[in-house]
Amino acid sequence: MDAVTRIRPARWADKDHVAALIADALHPSPLAKWLIPDAGPRRQILTDVLGIWIEHAMFYGDIHLTDDAAATVGFHRYRSIPPPANYQMRLADGAGAHTDRFDILDRLLAKARPTEPHYELAFLAVRPSNTGAGYGTAMLAHHRSRLDHVGLPSWTSTTSAIGLYSRHGYTARPPIVLPGGPTLHPMRRNSESAGERLPVITARESRLA
Repeated sequence: MDAVTRIRPARWADKDHVAALIADALHPSPLAKWLIPDAGPRRQILTDVLGIWIEHAMFYGDIHLTDDAAATVGFHRYRSIPPPANYQMRLADGAGAHTDRFDILDRLLAKARPTEPHYELAFLAVRPSNTGAGYGTAMLAHHRSRLDHVGLPSWTSTTSAIGLYSRHGYTARPPIVLPGGPTLHPMRRNSESAGERLPVITARESRLA
């Protein structure tokens, strides 16, 4: 990876690109195979469902990306936020016969999610052709510096990147076992500046900065 590769906030025009990038990264994962066992429609279903959440993050969180290689998507859970507009109808349209699996995942994540104000790192994805080039590390370091600036804890879940998150100060929480599927590993990181909380910058104020 080029050391000067720029990480930038996403614009509305980037949302379809980000959905496709994350779908590419998730496609071969145990989680994606559990959600959509049939590989044929898997990428398109992932892209359609991810599009719902990426649009939602434009209003209630932030998205960052670097070139065509990696992206992060997060939600500002400083207070309760609503579900995406018309979510169940849109989920059914996107996931079709696989809607129940997505519902199970949503319910288990909601149960495990902290109730205190925090930042949820929903997705950290690197396109498969760019894995091993340091993009994941760069994106997580960028995310960490932003969260330390506002003094908030961060929460995420992963199936395989436990080592990466651990190196950036995340600690394991009780696992989530999907019925007949993989185990998710929620992880939490306390901000290094938690004692000096600064005013929260909203997505609209920072234009997803």
